[in-house]
Amino acid sequence: MIEELHHIGIAVRSLEESLPRYVDELGMVLAGREHVEVDQIDVAVVLAGETRIELMEPTADTSPVAKFIAKRGPGVHHLAFKVADCDEVIRVLNDSGADMVDKAGRPGAHGTRVGFMHPRYLGGVLTEFVEDPK
Repeated sequence: MIEELHHIGIAVRSLEESLPRYVDELGMVLAGREHVEVDQIDVAVVLAGETRIELMEPTADTSPVAKFIAKRGPGVHHLAFKVADCDEVIRVLNDSGADMVDKAGRPGAHGTRVGFMHPRYLGGVLTEFVEDPK
């Protein structure tokens, strides 16, 4: 079901403070920015070679990323894996008893379809399944 690592999600307090560290100091390439209203976050994608890193800044206190930062501080938020069919992966995992946050795929950043697995299922790792636009 898993094709490859799609990206690493990192929760940050501020994109304006974080981006210079990744881009100017570490030499990563800024690939784009986007606001994701449903998750109440602003996202900046930086590339380390072919590896995508999504920096996520909450835009509201009710954002899941804001709650994560309040509880754990900024840092690695999730691992995202590329899949061919997000809804099918969620269905298969639900049927096998996996602890899914999402019961069906939903819109994600950059035109993707996504679904999350609860971190307790994989020993504390929040896991996202990402279907890229066709």
